[in-house]
Amino acid sequence: MKKKLLAGALLAAALASAAAAAAIAGAASHQRGRRNVLQFVQKGEIASALSDGDVILRLGDGLWSRFFKDLSPNYRKFSHMGIVRIRDGAISVIHAEGLAIQGLDSVNEVSLGEFLGSALSVGVYRLLREDGAMVSDLALEYVGVPFDWQFDMADGSRLYCTELLYVVLRRVNPEIRLNAAWIRGLGRHVIPLDVVSQAEYFERIGHWGR
Repeated sequence: MKKKLLAGALLAAALASAAAAAAIAGAASHQRGRRNVLQFVQKGEIASALSDGDVILRLGDGLWSRFFKDLSPNYRKFSHMGIVRIRDGAISVIHAEGLAIQGLDSVNEVSLGEFLGSALSVGVYRLLREDGAMVSDLALEYVGVPFDWQFDMADGSRLYCTELLYVVLRRVNPEIRLNAAWIRGLGRHVIPLDVVSQAEYFERIGHWGR
């Protein structure tokens, strides 16, 4: 157990170093991007496009954002994803986030506004044949599960953002397969963020921002 924790800590440190080296330059450009997305949020355009169980992606401007975005082999537009939950008109997003400094190093349920607060761009994808309500109900069961800093899909006790989507979808339909990509810097296969734009199970609903 100690070796496993040490390996996770070393990997997290290595990721922090890589993310810092890849930090996005151009604060003015990011500010414009945030304003761009904010106008869509304020107008309700994004919220009105959402259905229960949708997958919502964002491009952030934080330390990790460019690093995670660049892990996608084909469509490098986003740095994080979550699962939309709609109950009694209230929209929330369930997502696995590695923000240990803020005490959010786990799967959390947050408001749509909080999820999109620092977004430079937003994308929404919908499952073609599965029950969205079941997807969001199952996702809710993982709230509190620690973030998977080892990016180890064989360990179900911890989850990263796309891994959360994967385990939920496999429970909904065991036939669903999401392709993983070999990430040399991590030394393992990881489900990239562009998986929803590449997989046959989803349709694109919209893209807002840059």
